[in-house]
Amino acid sequence: MSGVVANSSSDRTLWTNRLANPVVGVYGALLLVVIVGSVLVSLRGGVLLDQGGISNILVRSTALGLVAIGQTMVILAGKLDLSVAYLVGLSSLIAAETMAGDPAMIGPAVALTIVCAAGVGLVNGLVVTRLKVNAFIATLGTGLVIRGYLEDSYDGPAGNVPTAFQHLGYDRIGPVPVSTVLMLGLAVLAWWFLTRTRPGYHVYAVGGGEEVARFSGIRTERIVVLAHVLCSVAAGLAGLFLASRLGAGAPWVGTDGGYDLESIAAVVLGGTILAGGRGGVAGTIGGVLILATLDTIFDELGVDSFFKDVVRGVVLIAAVALYARNRRAGR
Repeated sequence: MSGVVANSSSDRTLWTNRLANPVVGVYGALLLVVIVGSVLVSLRGGVLLDQGGISNILVRSTALGLVAIGQTMVILAGKLDLSVAYLVGLSSLIAAETMAGDPAMIGPAVALTIVCAAGVGLVNGLVVTRLKVNAFIATLGTGLVIRGYLEDSYDGPAGNVPTAFQHLGYDRIGPVPVSTVLMLGLAVLAWWFLTRTRPGYHVYAVGGGEEVARFSGIRTERIVVLAHVLCSVAAGLAGLFLASRLGAGAPWVGTDGGYDLESIAAVVLGGTILAGGRGGVAGTIGGVLILATLDTIFDELGVDSFFKDVVRGVVLIAAVALYARNRRAGR
C-alpha cells in the first residue's frame, strides 16, 4: 500500500514538473508582447491597456480560450481535433434555433447544444479508437461532414437568441467580461481534472506512450474517447458564447475565426507538445492571451491581414523552436 502511495506521489511530482517550466516561459513571452505592444501603440498616440483595450483582449480570448482548453485535452492524449471550427458554427445554430427568441428555452437549448457537441466528440473518439483512423483524418472527416450539412442547410445566420441570453456575451464586471470569467472557470476545472484526478493522470500517460499505458492497465481507448468528448463540449460552449454575441447562430462563425488552427497554435504556444504527454491548460491560456493581444495590437496599429499572419507564424515557430531547444538542453 505504501508503494502505491509513493508511486502516486512521484507521479504527481513528475506531472507538476512537466507543467511548470513552459508556463513560466509563455507568461514571460506574454509580458514581453504587452510591453512592446504598449510602446508601439503609444507611439501612434494610443493606449493598449486602457479599459477598452483590456476588454477587447479578453473578449477575443474567450471563444478561442474555450476551444483551446478542449484542444489541450486531445493534444495531451497524443491526438488532434480539426472538427472544432465547424462544430462551433453548428453549436451556435442549434442554440439559436432552439431558443427562437424565447427566454424559457435557454436551458433546453444549452443542454441540447452540449449533448449534440458531446455526440460529435463521441463519434470522433470511436472512429479513432475502434476504426483505428488517424485522429487528424478522423476529425477532418467529421468536420467535412458538418461543413456539408451547414452548406446544404444554411445560407446565412439563423435562429434568434433572446436578450436574456445575450447578457452572457456583453455583461462585464468592471473591464472583465462575464464570459471571460466563465472561460477561466472552465480552465480551472480542466486544470483540476488533469492534475488532480485519475482520468487526468491517464490522459498524460496515454499521450506519453499509448502502448506503455495500455500495458500498465490503463483503458487507453476510453481515455482517448473521453478527451475527444471534452474537446467537443468545449467547442459547443464556444458556439453558445458566440451565439450570445451575435444574437443568432451563424454557420461560418467557427471557420471565420479559424478556431481549429488557432486553438492548436494557442496550445503549442502554451508549451504543450503535439506528440502528447506534456503541457497543460495554464500554458494554453497564456498562449490564447498572446494571440489575442497580438490581434489587438495589430488592430490598433492598422496592420494588414497578411502581415498579421506573418508575425503570428514567426511567433509560433520561434516558440516551438525555443521549447525544443530547452528540452534538448534539459536532457
